[in-house]
Amino acid sequence: MKEIVLSGIRPTGKLHLGNYFGAVTNFVKMQHEYNCFFFIADLHSLTTHPTPTDLNGYVKNVLVEYLACGIDPEVATIYVQSDVPEVTELYLYLNMNAYMGELERSTSFKDKVRSNPDNVNAGLLTYPSLMAADILIHRATKVPVGKDQEQHLEMTRTFGNRFNRLYNADYFPEPFAFSYSENLVKVPGLDGKGKMGKSEGDANCIYLADSPEVIRKKVSKAVSDGGPTEENQPKPEAIQNLFDLMKIVSSTDTLAHFDELYNKCAIRYGDFKKQLAEDMIVFNSPIRERILEISADTDYLRQVAQRGAEKARVSARQTLKDVRELIGFKPF
Repeated sequence: MKEIVLSGIRPTGKLHLGNYFGAVTNFVKMQHEYNCFFFIADLHSLTTHPTPTDLNGYVKNVLVEYLACGIDPEVATIYVQSDVPEVTELYLYLNMNAYMGELERSTSFKDKVRSNPDNVNAGLLTYPSLMAADILIHRATKVPVGKDQEQHLEMTRTFGNRFNRLYNADYFPEPFAFSYSENLVKVPGLDGKGKMGKSEGDANCIYLADSPEVIRKKVSKAVSDGGPTEENQPKPEAIQNLFDLMKIVSSTDTLAHFDELYNKCAIRYGDFKKQLAEDMIVFNSPIRERILEISADTDYLRQVAQRGAEKARVSARQTLKDVRELIGFKPF
């Protein structure tokens, strides 16, 4: 029996190079070594009240881009969270045993209260319960998460163990954070300040679906400086970020060439950015072409979503059957 891996992504827009190298490339490898469930967390996204049109479009984007990046629906289980109603039933049961104090102490909840004091809804408070339901519904043991989600994963273990104690059953296994690679690629953004992310704005990201024209424009406006003033001087963060991006998409010879120019105080950032943009375009092109092709095939997308929901519900129905019996929901 292969170990079960589960990962979800909120449908908040298009995937960028940070998503690709930080997660999706590992998913493509994982699917052949583990029993993988990859879901699109549309229920989680309701805490921010997206419009129906935006929600539907964002879900489609993630599904298309997962497929375009190489996740195989015949190998892994790809599904939309709301297509598996068993998740929300388990969410209800876990909420009955989740305490107000522990939910309010969640770091992400406190952050959301501070940043959006006018939108402190029950979904934000019980976000850890829904995340726990996502994981426990398939009895997953490995969950690829970032540092910001590790507390939620700890709460998932708490809720699962509490259920086991309450109903005197060794039913839910403990899930743990899982990093497929010890050397995860950290992709910097174009704003010169840190990692690539949508929260810093579209100009900070290179999306997998970006056209060549858009990539050239974004890279040309990437933050740089006046250039080195001493030979072999350390690179400031903004410049190092650009070189890190080049390391990801360019050849080693290209990277070495511009590194040498920088160290000799002979680099021209205009030439450097043009080369970086063209290499990004070459890297992105095959994925972008698949995105355009898959997006146009509505029948295929519908089939993938329906098949994914069917596969996910086989696992979910069995878990709910067991859970209901353990709780005491039985026919007379």
